[in-house]
Amino acid sequence: MEHHSNIIPWQEACRKTGAELVYVYLKDGALDMDDLRAKLTDKVKFVSLAHASNVLGVVNPIKEITQMAHQVGAIMVVDGAQSTPHMKIDVQDLDVDFFAFSGHKMAGPTGIGVLYGKEKYLEQMSPVEFGGEMIDFVYEQSASWKELPWKFEAGTPNMAGAIGLAAAVDYLEKIGMDAIEAHEQELIAYVFPKLQAIEGLTIYGSQDLAQRSGVIAFNLGDLHPHDLATALDYEGVAVRAGHHCAQPLLQYLDVPATARASFYIYNTKADCDKLVDALQKTKEFFNGTF
Repeated sequence: MEHHSNIIPWQEACRKTGAELVYVYLKDGALDMDDLRAKLTDKVKFVSLAHASNVLGVVNPIKEITQMAHQVGAIMVVDGAQSTPHMKIDVQDLDVDFFAFSGHKMAGPTGIGVLYGKEKYLEQMSPVEFGGEMIDFVYEQSASWKELPWKFEAGTPNMAGAIGLAAAVDYLEKIGMDAIEAHEQELIAYVFPKLQAIEGLTIYGSQDLAQRSGVIAFNLGDLHPHDLATALDYEGVAVRAGHHCAQPLLQYLDVPATARASFYIYNTKADCDKLVDALQKTKEFFNGTF
């Protein structure tokens, strides 16, 4: 269920080191925990997972998985881009070794994000980008780096982005992450059965709402998702259509693309009803020919 950003770096690392990239697959629209247990041996060096899928909306049990990874000596890396804007995150409680998220999914600017890492690992790591600001001292044939976190922040920083991200964090915290999560869960509980009742509509991911966040991916019959998104746009409903930067997942689901509705703090039950009505109108327009 991973976003390409949590696949390509590992492919490149394996290509350069000769390591093997092993995937854990799905069961009933969620991560197959039995498959994970079977593959989690003492040969595993890293476990890297999305906290929440940007396609299926499924929220993975990261705390449990982290405990399993640590039992075999593996380092736990979490892609939190989809979860951080939607729920309270406590990296110390989760005990993850690395946790990353971006700004643009949480009402912040693009081109800025955060990487949390345990100090013991960050101290061992070498910089991958070089420039000003990270420097302790430069000699003719060598250089030394500043302490954390500056050794990883080469060059002139994205100051405007950092200020914008901080403002977004303050904004969300003022609303309250518990309140945001509760609002999304209320919307999902309201709209999900209405969507399930639409004949010909396929919803991807777990049907257990307790496992889901505010994302619903779907297709309507044989109608191409791009055409579906265009039809919904005519009705004033904005959805995303495509592979959502998760092509291996869609190959596994045996579909080229899906439409995806995403719910957030600004959405209401009226928006949910408008989505359902627009899907019904789209179905009627195409006369069920798909």
